[in-house]
Amino acid sequence: SSILMTYNTFFQRHYTKLIRTPKSRTQYKIREVIVEHLSKMTSIIKLHALSGAMDESPPCYILQIDDFRFLLDCGWNEKFDLDFVKELKRHVHMIDAVLISYPDPLHLGALPYLVGKCGLSCPVYATIPVYKMGQMFMYDLYQSHYNMEDFTLFNLDDVDAAFDKVVQLKYNQTVQMKGKGYGLSIVPMPAGHMLGGTMWKIQKMGEEDVIYAVDFNHKKERHLNGCDLDKVERPSLLITDAFNATYQQARRRSRDEKLMTLVLQTLSNNGNILIAVDTAGRVLELAHMLDQLWRNKHSGLQSHPLCLLNNVSYNVVEFAKSQIEWMSEKLMKNFEAVRNNPFQFKHIRLCHSVNEVLKLATAKVVVLASMPDLECGFAHDLFLQWAPHSENTIILTSRSGNGTLGAELLKSGSNRTMKLDIKKRVRLEGEELAAYLRAHETESRQVEEKEDSSDDELELLSVIKSTHDLVVKSERRTKNKYKKTYPMYPVNDGKIKFDDYGELVKIEDYKTLEGQVEIKEEKVKVKEEEVPDAAEIPTKCVKSIEEIAVNAQVQYIDFEGRSDGESMQKL
Repeated sequence: SSILMTYNTFFQRHYTKLIRTPKSRTQYKIREVIVEHLSKMTSIIKLHALSGAMDESPPCYILQIDDFRFLLDCGWNEKFDLDFVKELKRHVHMIDAVLISYPDPLHLGALPYLVGKCGLSCPVYATIPVYKMGQMFMYDLYQSHYNMEDFTLFNLDDVDAAFDKVVQLKYNQTVQMKGKGYGLSIVPMPAGHMLGGTMWKIQKMGEEDVIYAVDFNHKKERHLNGCDLDKVERPSLLITDAFNATYQQARRRSRDEKLMTLVLQTLSNNGNILIAVDTAGRVLELAHMLDQLWRNKHSGLQSHPLCLLNNVSYNVVEFAKSQIEWMSEKLMKNFEAVRNNPFQFKHIRLCHSVNEVLKLATAKVVVLASMPDLECGFAHDLFLQWAPHSENTIILTSRSGNGTLGAELLKSGSNRTMKLDIKKRVRLEGEELAAYLRAHETESRQVEEKEDSSDDELELLSVIKSTHDLVVKSERRTKNKYKKTYPMYPVNDGKIKFDDYGELVKIEDYKTLEGQVEIKEEKVKVKEEEVPDAAEIPTKCVKSIEEIAVNAQVQYIDFEGRSDGESMQKL
């Protein structure tokens, strides 16, 4: 549905009679205010809700101010449904700028697809943490799906291409639009919820402003300040969500106590704990809290491993360490006073595979694993292994879309049997591996034959592109005669490599003959023990339907950090 707001028409419709025939001093004053307002507000504003209206789908809106079109977020649902972005694809070439509020897939999940497959070419605006953590989200999301199925909607190159278009901003930095957006400016303001989370202020020169604020959080948390709604003056248009309008969040203290009690009870019952979290957003709040809990020597938790498990866990923590200035005032003051980085974890182990976690299974473990909807990723893999055992606990920290495994567990709970589509990527074996190797060998032979047939041309080409400044003319056919020209010194010269400090120095060129012999022997030894890269090993995807007994305890503890009914009333 499209909302057309034409201020001139609106005011004239209601106040035409009052403007033409004022009958009192009060009406004269009202007329002056209306005329002044009409002279200021001359823009036509349209809001087209592609998604995120009338249901709980991810936010995606097109805001048109005169002829300039903003795409406000471009989230995608957990199932990556193509029907979900069908309408968006029709508008891609009309979009002039993209504004991203948060780094999770519910706010930027469709961006790599739009850039890589649909040709989106306009600039994308986001804060520095949204840029960095958004990449981590999409890397982990792609790898999680690739480990289960042939995922072709986008690849890692599309993710890189999408984030190359991002213009990184700081809070309260004003950016002026150019071209047909002349006179328009955007300002990112803190919104809480996730690191770098943004409310966008869109303003036109000499006119009032538009505020886009979804999923903001007005409450202070351990690692984030809440958004400051008092600084948002009455805008002409406020675009917000009502996701939690009728929902009242539990107090932070009671929520944290519930989590701690659940952890202690499960570990005392000799069970493992899976906490389903996102990749680089709300997981920081949970990781910081649990690491503080593990530091308490009287808790008795130090004998149990605490793991952060996703494909990019190391990078997520490193980025968090470098972004303290985007976090809460309390963390900043502690860091400035004693140089104590809150994300220099002492007890959290960073893991990148399920096998790393299972090696620690001699002692019962607590694992923070992605994804929160349990549809894919390491959380899905651990759920399949731990759900049948009643001593284990599965903790969900956020609500997910309809049809996902997480939503089903929230709705129906445990102590039942579920039929699940089990997808996984396995290595080729036996006849399949032999057939693949034969096909690969045939393909390689064909490539070699092509190379042999054009050896003379390739040799000449390699010399022409050498590092020597020799002018060489290639063999060309003219109308009257054939002319051959060969280089004076036909030597295949290697390409010189440079880094930031100049030409790379080869240590081997400066070693004695004995040293060179030793190096060669070492190289041979390494080659014998070399293990093929996992990416080079041929694999295939298999799918089966299995019945999984869900006997483990399933609990939901709200760590979403979103606006609720209280914050809606403050608006």
